[in-house]
Amino acid sequence: MRSDMARSWLILVLIAGLLAGTAAHPGAPSTDIQVKNAWIRWLPANVPGGGYMTLINTGSAARVLIGASSPDYGEISIHQTRIRMGLNDMARVESVELKPLIPVRFAEGGYHLMLMQPRRSLQPGDRVLITLHFAEGTSVEVPFEVRAGNST
Repeated sequence: MRSDMARSWLILVLIAGLLAGTAAHPGAPSTDIQVKNAWIRWLPANVPGGGYMTLINTGSAARVLIGASSPDYGEISIHQTRIRMGLNDMARVESVELKPLIPVRFAEGGYHLMLMQPRRSLQPGDRVLITLHFAEGTSVEVPFEVRAGNST
């Protein structure tokens, strides 16, 4: 009986350690970020594309998006389109703050992911996995749907 009790404690300690390791792991998925309507504008000839989505931080503290990556693109950066002196100006941004419960829309004329150096030929209907990276070390893997150039 004594060895059964010791074995039970050992199993309990191992399970607790595994659970604690998963929660603290920097690459563990973030459960307080919701991503809706994630899509990529399909463009021919392997030109840079745009990634669009709506992000919602369902947690109680602000989160900061600092980048993205994908095995399907050599480089992904966050950009924002702004109007300056009557002209559209697209600039790279280092981060986007996500305040609790306030949706942040990545759309034409605003924030978007700039998808460069495609590593495979994509067609409308394809799916691309993009990992969003946050300042505190967590990440969220998101499936993006490739859509024809004029769909939203």
